[in-house]
Amino acid sequence: FQDVLADSLGHGEEIAAWTAKAMDGDTKFEDALAARLSIIKPSISDIEKCLKEIPLQLSPGVDTLIRALGERGTDVYLVSGGFRIMIEPIAKELGLPKDHIYANTVLFDDDGNYVGFDPNEPTSHDLGKPKALRQIKELRGYNCMVMV
Repeated sequence: FQDVLADSLGHGEEIAAWTAKAMDGDTKFEDALAARLSIIKPSISDIEKCLKEIPLQLSPGVDTLIRALGERGTDVYLVSGGFRIMIEPIAKELGLPKDHIYANTVLFDDDGNYVGFDPNEPTSHDLGKPKALRQIKELRGYNCMVMV
């Protein structure tokens, strides 16, 4: 999601380089996240425009799978190193509540301009997804979890 947004704002190559540094372990994820956001400085309108022009696509069958899991009483969460504001429309389409999203929260001022990100999100740090899963497990008391 971050790369799609960066491309739409004309910073694709620069952001891809930071992503590679984080993926290679050369840079802490939170440092790469901060650097990428400080480069693109996305406003709410930038993100909305990106989502309108390049709508995020569900993988074939994921909606059927999530619906079937819900029908059998299995809770589903979206855990991502991406941006909550870009994931919320997907969650809505899938019928998942907002509190079942664990992702990075981009912060905006009253005019919708970028001002930072929430460093308290587990996904904003190295090994953020496992941290988020531990939080979910502790919060909900699950004995077994599966990550796809």
